[in-house]
Order: sequence, then C-alpha cells, then structure tokens
Amino acid sequence: MNDHPAPILDTGTTSPATLPEPFLKWFATNGWAPRPHQLDLLSRAQAGRSVLLIAPTGAGKTLAGFLPSLTDLADRPRPKPGTRPRGIHTLYISPLKALATDIRRNLERPVAEMGLPVTLETRTGDTSQVKRQRQKLKPPDIMLTTPEQLSLLIAQKGARDFFADLQYVIFDELHALVTSKRGHLLALGLSRLRTLAPNLKTVGLSATVSEPEELCRWLVPQSPDADNRADLIQVTGGAKPEITILKSVERVPWQGHTCLYAMGEIYETIKAHRTTLLFVNTRFQAELLFSELWKINDETLPIALHHGSLDVQQRRRVEAAMSRNELRAVVATSTLDLGIDWGDVDLVVHVGAPKGASRLAQRIGRSNHRMDEPSRAILVPSNRFEVMECQAALNANYLGDQDTPPLRDGALDVLAQHVLGMAVAEPFHADALYDEITSAAPYAALTWETYEQIIDFVATGGYALRVYERYAKIRRTEDGTWRITHPSIAQAYRMNAGTIIEAQTLDVRVVRKKTKTSVQRGGFILGKIEEAFLETLEQGDTFLFGGEVLRFEGIFETSCLVTRAPGAEPKVPYWGGSKFPLTTYLAAEVRAMLADPARWSELPDQVGDWLGLQAEKSLIPGPDDLLVETFPRGNRFYLVLYPFEGRLAHQTLGMLLTRRLERARAKPLGFVATDYAISVWCRADLTAMIADGRLSLDDLFDEDMLGDDLEAWMGDSWLLKRTFRQCAVISQLVQRNQPGTEKTGRQVTVSTDLVYDVLRAHEPDHILLKATWADAATGLLDVARVSQLLARIKRHIVHKPLDRISPLAVPVMLEIGRERVEGEAQDEVFEAAMIAEALGGRVIDKVDVSEN
Repeated sequence: MNDHPAPILDTGTTSPATLPEPFLKWFATNGWAPRPHQLDLLSRAQAGRSVLLIAPTGAGKTLAGFLPSLTDLADRPRPKPGTRPRGIHTLYISPLKALATDIRRNLERPVAEMGLPVTLETRTGDTSQVKRQRQKLKPPDIMLTTPEQLSLLIAQKGARDFFADLQYVIFDELHALVTSKRGHLLALGLSRLRTLAPNLKTVGLSATVSEPEELCRWLVPQSPDADNRADLIQVTGGAKPEITILKSVERVPWQGHTCLYAMGEIYETIKAHRTTLLFVNTRFQAELLFSELWKINDETLPIALHHGSLDVQQRRRVEAAMSRNELRAVVATSTLDLGIDWGDVDLVVHVGAPKGASRLAQRIGRSNHRMDEPSRAILVPSNRFEVMECQAALNANYLGDQDTPPLRDGALDVLAQHVLGMAVAEPFHADALYDEITSAAPYAALTWETYEQIIDFVATGGYALRVYERYAKIRRTEDGTWRITHPSIAQAYRMNAGTIIEAQTLDVRVVRKKTKTSVQRGGFILGKIEEAFLETLEQGDTFLFGGEVLRFEGIFETSCLVTRAPGAEPKVPYWGGSKFPLTTYLAAEVRAMLADPARWSELPDQVGDWLGLQAEKSLIPGPDDLLVETFPRGNRFYLVLYPFEGRLAHQTLGMLLTRRLERARAKPLGFVATDYAISVWCRADLTAMIADGRLSLDDLFDEDMLGDDLEAWMGDSWLLKRTFRQCAVISQLVQRNQPGTEKTGRQVTVSTDLVYDVLRAHEPDHILLKATWADAATGLLDVARVSQLLARIKRHIVHKPLDRISPLAVPVMLEIGRERVEGEAQDEVFEAAMIAEALGGRVIDKVDVSEN
C-alpha cells in the first residue's frame, strides 16, 4: 500500500499532520517515509475537511485515504462497559468486489504489524447471509463494500444506530463510480449517510480524472446558495509509463476485432515476463483470447481467465493465485482494471484498442504498481484503424490527458428506487427527504414538481396505473409521513436493489407469415441474439444470422420472430462490435493524425503505406471535414463516410440517413457502422444524384434530422420498449425477484411491455417514460454526440466520387462481406479480392486479411 520514499510533490500542502508514534515506527521498520500528500490529506481530514486526492498509480493513495481512519481509531478510547455497541467508523466503497477484497487483504498487514485495535470486514454480494446478520449486531470498525450493499445498508431497520458513529467514507476509483446510474444511486446513499452522521467526512481517491472540480462537488453536500467543494490534492510526478505498440512481423489486418494474427507474438511476450495481465474489452474477446493462447501453450504456462460471468469461487481462486505469484498470465476484462495491487505484474498487454485514454492509463497502472517505477504496456491493435487509435491513446497517456466522461443529471428511475428504499428504512417526511436528495450533486437541480411525480409514482404507479393495487408501495399516513404499504414491500425491495441489469438475449424463432398483418407464434429456434441489436430494427428489415438472410417480423415476449428471405439483400449485417464506444477525445486525435501526413511516420510502415494509397486513390479528409465517398460496386451504389465518432453515434446516424435517402428516392438497402466509418448502399446511382442536384449532402446531413426523423424512427423501433423495461426494473415498478419466486426474463418482458403500451396510450408524460427517453438519448443513440458531429461538419462536407472502392473504405465494406461468406478459406479469398479491387489490381500484402 506504500512503497519507497518519494520526492516532495506539488500537492498544495499547507501544514502537514504528524503521524502518531506507532505509525512512524511502522514506516521506519519497512524502510519507508510517509509521503507529503499522505500527511497533507491526514491534516485536512483531521481539520474536518472532505478531500479529493488525485495521484498516479503507486503513489500510496489507498494508505493516504485510510490514514485519517486508522490514526483516529488508534487513539479512540475503549468503550465503557454497558454502553451500546459502536457502529461503523469507516466505510470504504469500491466499484469492484475484487478490489474491496484486495484492499482488505493489503490493509490487514499494517493493522496487524502496528497492533492497532481495528476490525476490518468486507460486505459484498458474495458475503454470506450469516455474516451479514452478524455484522448488524457487531459491526466492524472498517467495512469495505460496494454501492449496491450501501443501498441495502441504509434501507435496513436500525440504520441510524448502525451508522451513528460513522466518521469517514472513502471512495476508491471515484471516477469509475460516479458516471453511471450506479453512481447516481451511490450519491443518494451518501446524502442519506450525511443525515445519519452529520459530522461525516469523505475522501475520494482517483488516478484518472478529466474534470476534478466536478468530483470535488460530488463529495460534499450541495446547496442552491453556495458552491460547496471538497479540498483538492493533486500529486504530480512519478515515473512515466513505458508504452509501445506491437511491431508485428505479421500483416495487421485491414479489418477485424480479435487480434488472432498476433497470438504467437503475444505468447512469446508472456514467456519473456514474470506476470502479464492481458486486458480486452468484452467477455467474448476474453474467452477467445484465453482459448487461443491455450492452443499454442506448448510449455503449459499457468494462464488464467477472469471476467464477471465466471463463478465467484473461480474468480477468487484466480485472484488468490495471482497474490501468491503462481500465474504467468491472466486474461481479464474490466473486472481487474481498477486498483488491484499485484506487485509482480511487470507487463500489461492491451489486446485491441482501449477506446479511451483514461481507460488505458487505468489499466496499464496494474503493472509495476509503484510510483517510482514505470508501468510497462504493449498495445496490440486489431486492425489498421486501431493502430491510429492506439497511437492516439499512447500520445495522450504521455501528455497526461484524460477523457473520463462528464457527470450527468441523476436518473429518475434510480431516484424512484431510492425513495422506496428510504420508506423501507423508516417513515419519511417528503420535504425533509427532498432537501436530503437535492444535496446530492447529481440531483441538485431536481425540481419539486418532478420530485412530487416520483413520490406519486412510488405510491401509485402514476395516473394510468393507480387502479392496480400492486403498484401502491408507499402511502401517506395521518402524521404526514410516507411509509410502506405492507411488510412484503421491504423484502421485495431488498431482493431487487441496484442498477446493474444483465444484457438480455432473445430466441430467434423462424415462423411462417400467415397474412399481411399477423405472424404465427410457433416455429423453431435458430439461436439467440442480443436485444441491443434488435432494438435498431424495424419490421421488414433483413439481417444475416446463422448463414441465412432473415426478415425481422417483430418481438413477441422473449422471441424475435423472423421469416426466411432467401435472395433478399441483408439490410443490416450483424456485428457485435466492442463494448466501449470510442471517446470523443480519441476520435478527435485520430482525425488529426489522419489529416497530417507528417505524423504518419509515427505509425508502422504498412499503415503509413495504406494511408498513402488512400491519398493516391481518393482523399485524406481534414481534421474537421467529413469525407463522403460514392462509388458503384456490383449492382449497388455505395456512400461511405468517415465521422470517427464511435459506433453508437454511427448506428444512430446510419438509421437516420437511410430514412432521408428513402425520401430522396435513393432506394437505400441497408447500412453498416463501425467505430470509424459508415457505409450505406442503395439501388440508385448516388454519384449521379449528387451531380445533378437530386441529392444535396448539406440537406442530407442537416441538424434537423435529430427532430422529427429521430422521433419517427424511435416510434417505429423497439428501442423505447426495451429501454422502458430497464427503467421499470430499476425503479422497481416491476420487481423481478419476489419472496419465494423469481420472474423469468419472459415474465418481466410481458409485464413491462403491457405497462409501456398502457402508458403510451393513456399517460404519455408519465415520469418513467421521461426516464426512458433520457436513457435512449444518452445510451444506444448517443444523440448528444450525433448533434456535435452534425454541427462540426456543417460546411465541411467533402464529396469524392470514385469508380471503385477506396483503401480507407475496405474495412467497413468487409463488415458487410464477412457475413456473406462461409468458411475461413473463402473469407480470405473474398477479402483479398476486395483489397486488390481497391488497389486497382495492385497487390501489396501477401497475406492481409481479417481473421473474423
């Protein structure tokens, strides 16, 4: 938790505290010295201040965060006989269960070596019910937990006594806690803790923050007439990381997402290091990478897998083996990218682009977890566009630039859950709870009118649902307080608390179309497909699945109903893509790099040559330009554009473009989107339409497409209905888990679909529909980013008519083609032919194909 003596750092120190004698002896015994920022934080906390500490990996942030608690507990007198048991003194909250477990293990050492009278325990979703009950009766001094468990703790009977002695709340990796609905629920939990423990002080810890002032406000209560902020300590210095991009002897594919081309080199890298952490962005990528490494693991090196879908016991075994230095490599997703301190990890390999500069900084900090030793990392791009993205992330890391997402206003479905939880804990007065809620930063702007709608929603379900007794969860009593309507409400609340909802899949069921208006419900199942993909479809759209072209007919309960469409053009090829969208910062950096040929020397020769071919065959867009290429291919005409704004924004833009092209009589057949480009194909000659004025690109990309076009598309899609289901589950309008039973995904879907239809018809301004629209705009649609894109490219659209596909267009075109060819050998033939076509028959790569 602390390592070697550090130089004096720029922390804004005023008058550092002096450590008690046992602490000074412990530092000296280990050959260390307390760092200036650790003493500075201790001094501010002892003065009653809340503090945000931003420091590089290995700077001893965790020990700094715990020093106020440990020194206070060391000097605390023993309780007198006959007095009530003490409650929690310090609450430590982390975004990951694995991190809470790791920190407890690391904290036990100094506590034991100094002989401190301090008890430490974790409480996570993995904690047994027996231990939870014991913790209620005899709380530890320091409890290490997660946001979900905090919601349960403040909603329990006796929460006032449990937290009456609370002095500190420590938020580790604060940037990762606050930007989602999970963070909204946590902020509301913090507002309740302040009510239960008025002298509470908070400590936020983070290494990657783009807007520190936002987090300083988050840590302390907000009020309309004051700009309240926690103190900020920023530590500069530390060893610069050593990051490289793999210089593969193999050809980097033009398109792909799995990095199979580099497996041999990745394995050799593992052999050359003590312990390697290999990060990927999705669980699918983790499983594939782990499987491929074992295929070539001739030396049977101990290599393990760690991701959130694995059984908890398996994850714990991997973590324990890492702590004992028994593993040579671990393949992991985001489950291990925060705070874990394994000193023997000497290399991080990021397989695939990181999608964000801050995410990369966080992950590479897992190697050589010491401030005065450089973290070492190798980036392995999946394709040529990702080479540029990796270079942009590498440059940002050396410059210290961050791109953590901004904070958003608190979600209304989360607020509804919290209001119910407060009624479960004890009866509440509406005005007092409102003051408490608006002290939380995400809800500081919450109006009384909206708050009253939330109260009414929890009490009745809203105007259209108030006739149904099951939606009446709280009621107002004669003394003016609100309380739960039945004890069973409390049990159901505890079984459904939290905001994490697992991704849902639907059965792909082949049916026969009976009439123009109805489809039979029987049929056999081809497989399962993610709802997130189906949300983008309208009835009649065609897509590829299991080697067949299918027509989307609709969704019934938990089935995606399709009919076979042999010979039809697949409108939307399915692509799972990556979990994270490309950040705005990295997107801008990639555009700048692409626009400046002088910077191509930073890239591998094969990528620089590729961009040179693009300049020769077509155009290289400027940093603020939108390059639009049109060309014929086969019996179709293509429009390819390069916004570099991430897949979510591109999906939305592609949907809206096809609607506008339909009205322009361009006869669009479909589109595909990647993180970097969009390709739309039509039956009409787009080049000719643009040339003779029948199609105006300025009109096509006008910002007004986010008005009626967006609303019309959302009204026709399944997006709102599926987003509503998530809001209904989080708000606990529909409770999946009930005492003695658990609703299946099918039952939840049926329940929420019925409620959605009722509300759309009878109460379109329902508070949960408002929450649904807000979620859709910031989630799958990424409307704000599309809006910024359309504003940026205004009067910066550059059209390049071509007679064939361009080199830059090959990757996005291969996304179309890869679903249409069966077998790896045929894939290679198809892709090699497309590359040769783009180069006018020239062949520069002997083996340069996607492995997907």
